Amino acid sequence: MDPVQPAPPWEMAELPPAERLARELNALTEVAKTLARALELPDLLHAALQTIITVLEPAQVGTVMLWDRASGLFRSTASIGFDEEALKQLGLQAGESITGKVYDDSRAVLLCTPEDVNQAMADMRPANRQVFARAAGTDSLPTCVLAAPITAGSQRFGVLVIETIAGHERFTEQDLPFLQTLADLIALAIDRARLELLADAVREQRQEERLRSELMAILSHELRHPLTAIKGYSTALLMEDVTFSPDQTREFLESIDSECDIMQTMISEILDSSLIDVDQLNIQREPMRLPQLVQDVAAESQRRTSLHRMVIDFPPEFPIVEADPHWIRQVLRNVLDNAIKYSPEGGLIVVRGEVRPADVVISVADQGLGISPEDIILLFVRYYRVKMSNGYHIPGTGLGLPIARTIVEAHGGRIWVESKVGQGTTLFFSLPKTTLPPDKD
Repeated sequence: MDPVQPAPPWEMAELPPAERLARELNALTEVAKTLARALELPDLLHAALQTIITVLEPAQVGTVMLWDRASGLFRSTASIGFDEEALKQLGLQAGESITGKVYDDSRAVLLCTPEDVNQAMADMRPANRQVFARAAGTDSLPTCVLAAPITAGSQRFGVLVIETIAGHERFTEQDLPFLQTLADLIALAIDRARLELLADAVREQRQEERLRSELMAILSHELRHPLTAIKGYSTALLMEDVTFSPDQTREFLESIDSECDIMQTMISEILDSSLIDVDQLNIQREPMRLPQLVQDVAAESQRRTSLHRMVIDFPPEFPIVEADPHWIRQVLRNVLDNAIKYSPEGGLIVVRGEVRPADVVISVADQGLGISPEDIILLFVRYYRVKMSNGYHIPGTGLGLPIARTIVEAHGGRIWVESKVGQGTTLFFSLPKTTLPPDKD
């Protein structure tokens, strides 16, 4: 009689069915609770993976490999037990290694012999093999692997891979349906996140469409008003049977000039917004003196209002910054125009410069109507226009401040607002400092 062969050291004693079922149900409950948490998708997957590694006792490391359409590679979105920074360098092609094969076959696999693991990973490119070794902390291949496709309906997202790197404990065939169920839960969470992103995009598009429609209605009104005024004054001046005094003539011409400025501002904002939409905001940096630029733009703005007084306050040795003079001039125009519009009764408009360790800050403060916290949140949203509770009409397109934000952020700065209703508004924007010497003029 042949001697009885001992069981391979990696085979596990089977748990009683009732105990296994209770363990799996408890694990599924914990993973489902984890995936229901309000986290960003990578954090959500990391938390779920942590739970899976805990309940699948032989598991030592694991990763969620998702297909990245942009690069045409599988990338690790979450991992446990690996050096995450090293694993981020791993990029598997379609069909490559265990992940690629499981994704193509849409079937969970158990690989628990060195021959099976080596065969499945034999086509892993050398660069990826080096990355995997660094991430795992060993040149040895995994001793046992469970992998299941992450799919939801017709949507295929990637592969869930659980591995044992060292030791004698192994997974069993009974772990396959359990792992596939866990992968299905992960797929539902990914699909939910995908649908939420699509819903957010649709809502944003609808909101923008609504605001754009409102803008077109506003523009038709806003442009009609200055055009009507220009037409009326110019027609009056052309009348041959009426003689106007020099003062009246000058008043008419000043009104025409003012209405032309309003139209020019609106058209300029629409054109700038169109350039931003097609990624044509080209920043050409050069050394520039901000105090002088502020003086020039403030003088332009002062000519358009007799109710306001511009005050410029810069420290004596304000540093020269590297920025695009054309676009920074546009930021200042938009901000000063906003300050004038939101202080219809006039008052001081104070432009200050401040030097900080890493940047410079320009602030524009008015003594106007102020803005509610609810409106401040939406102030930099395109086409959004503040509706004043007192019924005062603020002309404009709702594009000036969003354009200013895009320009400032393209320079590496940021823009923000502080305001209280009835107490005026202060708008700030920053620009990074350079190593150029300070402006002593």
